[in-house]
Amino acid sequence: MADRSPYPPSFRSVILEEAGSTNTEAFKHALAGEVGPLWVMARRQTKGRGRSGRTWSPGPGNLYASLLQRLACPQSVVHQLSLLAGVAAVEAIAAATGPRIDGLRLKWPNDVLIGEAKCAGILPESQIGPGGAEVVVVIGIGINLASHPTALGRAATHLAVHGVTVAPEAMLGLLAEAMQRWLEVWECGVGFPHVRAAWLRYGSKAGESLTVNTGRERIDGTFLDLDDSGALVMRDAQGGQRKLTFGDVTLAHTAPEGRE
Repeated sequence: MADRSPYPPSFRSVILEEAGSTNTEAFKHALAGEVGPLWVMARRQTKGRGRSGRTWSPGPGNLYASLLQRLACPQSVVHQLSLLAGVAAVEAIAAATGPRIDGLRLKWPNDVLIGEAKCAGILPESQIGPGGAEVVVVIGIGINLASHPTALGRAATHLAVHGVTVAPEAMLGLLAEAMQRWLEVWECGVGFPHVRAAWLRYGSKAGESLTVNTGRERIDGTFLDLDDSGALVMRDAQGGQRKLTFGDVTLAHTAPEGRE
């Protein structure tokens, strides 16, 4: 009997020895007429981008990959792909590591943590397709497998530190399977309640202390929920309820409250 392929049936990929940014390379394929789904992976990334213009290129041996896909969905739901990709990344990492890693969790909107340290980041980008009927989506995902950056200004880690050795190609297979499964569940936003419920299983719990820097203000408070669109709902230090669609979150661990 043949071995089961680690990749889903629709899996297609381009693997580069080196790239500046896999997101940039994926958009080049889209400009050349590629409709996807197509994964673009680089064994080394030299100009990887994170949120707010940060760089994200820890070193060789890690997973740098971007999924290119054209979606017939409204632009208003594309931001939900950040949360969807987080859920898929957590499940792919869990599938690779089994019970050997404790503390695997999500931080809104697009980081995967082990305890308090970042081990993966997500950068979705999109463009309106020709004629406006489609959205060209590129979801970049970087997972620290063999090393992690040391100048982030925040804690970071990688899987090998936790006793887990996994090749980038193997992790890509697990990630591709999880992404395909959750994209089918999401169904261009119709199934987002299922994505939201999964994110809440892996993410912050009600009552967890956090600080959000929106670029315009710094808000201290506690996590309450995600709303039906995926926005962060929090209670600020003055007791008011705030709803945020953008911001850098810093967590401060406290005993969580029970969800009402």
